Amino acid sequence: MNENILSVDSFCAADTFEFGRLMGAKIEPKAVICLSGDLGTGKTVFSKGFAKGLGIDEPVVSPTFTILQEYREGRLPLFHFDTYRIDDPEEMDEIGFDDYLYGDGVCLIEWAEKVETLLPDKFYRVYIEKQPQKGNGYRKITLEVRKGD
Repeated sequence: MNENILSVDSFCAADTFEFGRLMGAKIEPKAVICLSGDLGTGKTVFSKGFAKGLGIDEPVVSPTFTILQEYREGRLPLFHFDTYRIDDPEEMDEIGFDDYLYGDGVCLIEWAEKVETLLPDKFYRVYIEKQPQKGNGYRKITLEVRKGD
């Protein structure tokens, strides 16, 4: 598997939002972005920025209890998943996960490690981690581009 990695420093929530916005502004159709990180690291802040980069102005919330939130007003449809409560990846079949993954929009998946076996060969992983020794607002954001062989 070929991987390309970029790491950036985020010193506050606004930095995390801006990184998401820049990525959303450049992303291509059919992209799958997997968000990973502990609770409270800024996955939803990144998601809000990403949506803004797509031109979505409506409020973006983490779909923790609904699994999926759809936004269709931007330059590309955004399908925002939160798989935190998924116990078995096969549960995603009930919502037609493959139709979203291989459709014309963009999939943004929080807690994507729960459904990793269902992901396409190529996807982006955004890993956000706290490093308290660098300050309460500091986050290290690592972007990996994963490409199948």
